[in-house]
Formats: sequence, C-alpha cells, structure tokens
Amino acid sequence: MTNKWYLTLSLVTICGICITALRIISSHSPQTTIKLGILHSLTGDLAISEKPVANATLLAIKEINEAGGVLGRQLEPLLVDGKSDEKIFAEEAKRLIVDEKVAAIFGCWSSPSRIMVKDVVEQYNSLLFYPVQFEGIENSKNVVYTSTTPNQQIIPGVAWSLQHLGKKCFLVGSDLLLHEIIKDVVTAYGGTIVGEQYLALGDKNVDLIVQKIVSAKPDVIFNDIEGEPNVPFFTELRKQGITPEKIPTMSFSVSEPELRLFNTNVMTGDYATWSYFESIDNTENKTFIKKIENAYGKDYEVSDAMEAAYNSIYLWKQAVEKARSTETDRVIPALHNQAINAPQGIIHIAENSLQTWQFARIGKIRSDKMFTILWSSEKAIKPMPYPPTRTIMEWDNLRVQLSEKENTQ
Repeated sequence: MTNKWYLTLSLVTICGICITALRIISSHSPQTTIKLGILHSLTGDLAISEKPVANATLLAIKEINEAGGVLGRQLEPLLVDGKSDEKIFAEEAKRLIVDEKVAAIFGCWSSPSRIMVKDVVEQYNSLLFYPVQFEGIENSKNVVYTSTTPNQQIIPGVAWSLQHLGKKCFLVGSDLLLHEIIKDVVTAYGGTIVGEQYLALGDKNVDLIVQKIVSAKPDVIFNDIEGEPNVPFFTELRKQGITPEKIPTMSFSVSEPELRLFNTNVMTGDYATWSYFESIDNTENKTFIKKIENAYGKDYEVSDAMEAAYNSIYLWKQAVEKARSTETDRVIPALHNQAINAPQGIIHIAENSLQTWQFARIGKIRSDKMFTILWSSEKAIKPMPYPPTRTIMEWDNLRVQLSEKENTQ
C-alpha cells in the first residue's frame, strides 16, 4: 500500500486521472483534526454572559493543541452563534453534529437552549458539555453537566440567605421551575414567600416588578434574571430606595464578567451564590486567572461558567484518552469519575451520572466588581439534580406543567 500511495502521489503532476485516485485514497485516511462545536450566544441579550464562556473554552483548546493535541490530533473548534435564541441553538447543534461531524458540543447558557440542544444530542447520540448552573430536574445520558445542580447552588444560597438576611422572600426571574425549588427550600427552613414575579428572557420592563417588591416589603430578594435586564432591575431598585442594607438581593446568574460589562455600581453590596469566584485564594486559581489575563487582557474578569467551560474541555480530553476514541458510546463510560484539580478545588464527574461534584460558595459584591467570599463548603458536594422535597415523578410532572405555562407567558 505504501508503494501504491507514493506511485499515485508521483503521478499527480502527470495526469488528472491520478488526482482523482489520490482523492479517493485520502478520503479513507484518518481525519487529521478532531472537530469540537462551541455553541454560544455571540449576539443578543445573552451575549454579555456567553462570550466570555466561549473564550474560556477556546483557551483550553489552544492549550491542549500547543501541548500536542488529543490522541495525536489537533482540536479544531467550530465557534457558532446561537443568537440568544433556543431554536437557533437547536438548528446549529444539528448542523454541527450531522454536517460538521463534531465529536462533542460545548455550550449553551439558558435552560431553554440547553433543553433544545439536549433533544438534538440525544437524537444523534452526541455529547453536550453544559457549563452553567441550572435548575436540575433533568439527567440526560448525553449531557455532561459541569456546573451546579440545585443542591450545589440554589439550596445553599437560599438556606444561607434565610439564616443571615431574613425569612420573608420575594422571587423574581425567568425560570419558574427554579422558583418552585426556592419555594420548597424557603418553606423547609421556616421562611415565607411574600411575592413572586416572572420576567421573560430579554424582558427589561422591570418597573412594575420593583413596585411590587416595595409593596411586599420582603427581607430578601431572590433573583435569577439573566443577562442585561439585571441593569434596569437593580437601577430601579435603587431609585425606589431599595439598597442592600434595607432589602438585600441574592442573585444566581450575576458573576464577575457581567458586573464589569454592566459598568454600574448599583449591585455593590448585594450577594451571589456560585461554585467559583475569581477571588478564590489558591495556586490553581491564580494560575488560571493568569492564563485568562495573558490571553484576553488584565481587565478580563473570570466567572463560574468560564471555569466550568475550561474544566469541560480537560474532562473531555481525559475521557477520550482513557477511551482511546472520540466515539460517544466509548467516551461516556470513560467520563465517569474523571477528576481534575480545578481552580475552585478538586472536582469530579459522578460515578452513576454525568453530573459533577462541585463546591458551593456565597459572595458579596464589592465596588471593584469582585466578590468577597463569605462562606464556602469544605469540599465538593455530591450532585443531586432532583431536590428531595418531592419525588422524581412529581418534579418531572411539574416541569412539563411549567414548560407549558412558560410558553403561554
């Protein structure tokens, strides 16, 4: 075969027939790169949150390529814009899998985009690495959840708030299922819900919501508004005299890059719950931040989702090298128990699911757009996508009901 290859190659310059023969032979040779889909919103309301996550993903790929690649092959990232539209996310996921033949997809931000892409990767038996905290009530065999489940973010954040900020709670945001989880936790810890308001993704009409908060007089606001609408929300809170000293807000989707890009001080003094904060003081985090700064500039802030996205690439790499293959059915078993010493601490993928053991931390927003860490779990917490306040069947039925309700909002 070697002689025939060189014979064909030597005849390329002589006749067109031999060029055709070369193409046929080379079409059966191994693919020279491993394609990876990077699917995030680069435009639209969620771009402010997703662009930094895409950049962290690309940085990890660059590092791996510089170190020799995976299984002797370079990684080829295909960066695609989901345009803050879950339907486009689904369309692009299908194109990446079917047409581009990617080995896996890394991305999504909002729950609607994740759910739409989940259906696609399940249909085509591919993989989605999802790097954002989520409301749980889901456990797909084709989705690697590299950020937090409810018991690793929402539940610790609510429990800490009830203990330190007050018992009367107001809920605002775009995830009705997450609100149900919060309600269960508030009830379990002896708190009360004095108000709740749904805000669709991208909706910036917050005046009426703030008026309701003023009337309800809660002790604490639980906020899961995503992206740019946080700016008018917090601005209106301050206009109406609601400060962190009077009524603090605990947020579940506001991190360092958003604070920097919002270019406002209206959130200073409020709180957030994450696994990762840029202010974590350990060697691994300092090294990680230095890499980000070298790649994107010293003023580039780092977030929980960025850390999870960066970790995702390395967890995938380790599983592929263990499996000696990029095929989904071989990579999935190899993913279980994969561990890394991440910037947040030692984390690993669970033994019986593709959920990840994560830390939980409470942070207070500072005027320099960073967080002072007030509390941290001692070690990574086992993932629990279904909170224990209801049965799995009850949660699944509720998810369907709320999905139908959201579609009519």
